[in-house]
Amino acid sequence: MRVTAWRTGGAVLLRVLVVWAVSTATLAALALVLPDFSLQSRDGESFTRVGLTAALVAGVFGFLNAIVWPWLVRALLLVPAIALGLLVFLLNSWLLLLALRIVPSSHGGLAAGTAVLVAAVVSTASSATSSFLAVRIRGQQRRRLRRLAGWRALRGVPARSRAPGTVFLQLDGVGYDVLAEAVAGPAPLMPTVARLCGTTHRLTPWRTDWSSQTAAAQLAILHGSNDDVPAFRWYEKETGEVVVSNRPSSAAELQRRAVARSGGPGLLRHDGASRGNLFTGGAGQVALVLSVAARRGRGQRSRAGYFAYFSDPAHAVRTAASFLAELVREPCQALRARLRGDRPRVGRGGLYPLIRAFATVVQRDVVTAAVVGDVLNGRTAVYADLVAYDEVAHHSGPRGSDTRQVLRRLDRCVGHVAEAIAHAPRPYHLVLLSDHGQSRGATFEAAHGCSLEELVRTGCGRAPAAGTRTVRRPEAGAEARGTARAALRRPEKPPRALVEEGDGAAGTPVPAAGRGAAPVVLGSGNLGLVSFPDLPGRADRETIEDRHPGLLRVLTDHPGIGFVLVDSARHGPVVLGAGGSEFRLESGVVVGADPLAPFGPGAAAAVRRAAAFPHAADLMINSSVDPDTGAVHAFEEQLGCHGGLGGEQNRAFLLSPLALSPPVPAVPGEPSGELVGAEAVHRVLRRWLHEAMIHPALPAEAPEPAAP
Repeated sequence: MRVTAWRTGGAVLLRVLVVWAVSTATLAALALVLPDFSLQSRDGESFTRVGLTAALVAGVFGFLNAIVWPWLVRALLLVPAIALGLLVFLLNSWLLLLALRIVPSSHGGLAAGTAVLVAAVVSTASSATSSFLAVRIRGQQRRRLRRLAGWRALRGVPARSRAPGTVFLQLDGVGYDVLAEAVAGPAPLMPTVARLCGTTHRLTPWRTDWSSQTAAAQLAILHGSNDDVPAFRWYEKETGEVVVSNRPSSAAELQRRAVARSGGPGLLRHDGASRGNLFTGGAGQVALVLSVAARRGRGQRSRAGYFAYFSDPAHAVRTAASFLAELVREPCQALRARLRGDRPRVGRGGLYPLIRAFATVVQRDVVTAAVVGDVLNGRTAVYADLVAYDEVAHHSGPRGSDTRQVLRRLDRCVGHVAEAIAHAPRPYHLVLLSDHGQSRGATFEAAHGCSLEELVRTGCGRAPAAGTRTVRRPEAGAEARGTARAALRRPEKPPRALVEEGDGAAGTPVPAAGRGAAPVVLGSGNLGLVSFPDLPGRADRETIEDRHPGLLRVLTDHPGIGFVLVDSARHGPVVLGAGGSEFRLESGVVVGADPLAPFGPGAAAAVRRAAAFPHAADLMINSSVDPDTGAVHAFEEQLGCHGGLGGEQNRAFLLSPLALSPPVPAVPGEPSGELVGAEAVHRVLRRWLHEAMIHPALPAEAPEPAAP
């Protein structure tokens, strides 16, 4: 053991010396190349003297980065997280200027702009060299990856059980069919995931609830219940407010309700970590979690995850460069799509390039680093969400060159986690899953020339020119936009229905309901919700037909509408379709053609469950679906959408180790069942955590990571 220790110590010393030499050479080279950067006096000095000066500056700069830098970045958690990347550059250049002042033989001056460039190049060169050499030493590799996440090793704590830990990595919006295509063939798009599928894991589809979106799915998966979550956004009559799931206050309230219903803290209550999610799952360690974005308690500072990534200044350089590249890539891809004449398509301007760059670069890298740190610290259960694919698919569609590029990068993230598992202090189960898929199709407005709001106005007999009001168009980029807003620490807008009334200004909260008040119309993917503020409680079919005689027929006979759910005083919840067809959910009686038939055999159960939600809208409207292509029509500006029924959005996936029991246990003599609903997924994940604790034996699961 002493020989091994001496060898390891010698290797570490050699690595330090090589990194120092590379930093020295980099400084000397920059002094020769950059006209504003000099390490010698005006009189000139020998090359040897300049080299010695560069070595001293490099040594002092490296020392300051190792000792002072982590504390500076920790202090920066008080500022907006996205601004942290810029401040990293400024502070790193300040450390370089300080190093130049400390070294007495350094005579050169340095402008502020040049200091930023020099510090960035030197930090990148030293970090790349250190990483390259560290992978040759197993112990150093483990410590390097721990530093990547910014978490301290657990010292003075008894060794954790050899029972396997579990990492749940959610690839947001990646449907079962998309993943199956990405791992197929001799040269798969996602080679790391393909090796999992071919050796140690099983790929299983699961069917989502009617509300096929992240808030409903993740709330159930992490907290066991998504009861009374009818959509991504909905209107609550008792408060006059619109609940929007990607706002911190709404996410916190939804989590509180779920905990109260389920009676337990969540999936991650035992030594768990929640990374990049909407909800905590009861975890003691959180990073980039929306429901606790405003909290400051120990272990509940969601933004502390940024420290995990930016504690190494080289990461700031790489992330900033990738962020800028993504800002350039998005408009170029949008222009190419326009020149090719791609149809359908949606607008990709405004803030979308920034939101996309945040989702595909910053959120991805920070969350991956946090998961790596959790694994190397031996945490028992980790659940993380990577939202990059979902964000890009909303604007580029579920399939295409844009989304294929994102899938390749997500595969590398899986590879990084697999690499960390190979160096972890305990064995791990790696579970990949998604919360929903995505269905492609032209928006409702693009396909039919009017928005859902305008169609509802027509059915209510309201002229659009005067005396009407409509809900402001919802923001696109649901999950990523909320995370980015929290990262910027932007204050929330009041979560009330934002409307336009006559020629008045937009953004007016819904006033006290009065007779004749216009309906509140909301869209969540291809699921529309209509509420009548002046009708207390759940408005029934008879009352709506008395108040607006032509509305239901206008909606159900429209070719872009698949069905409408409404409560009936006579028959209970009823699904209405074209030509007067009905499906009475309580009795099962179908009048005419079954309006739910195009949506598959599980549609009736999904709609029946949502009909019982206290906050289900007066009218729940699902777009039509093409039975051949699965195309639907979003009521938002989204080319790829989810939130309702129809197409691939309702087929999510579970990629689970063969060492764990099947998601749906096989019954001898019976066909294998189907996993239905996010609450069922929660029960499966809980079962797997229990199995990991009572069955410590674990074969190797993690594949060799794909080459970068």
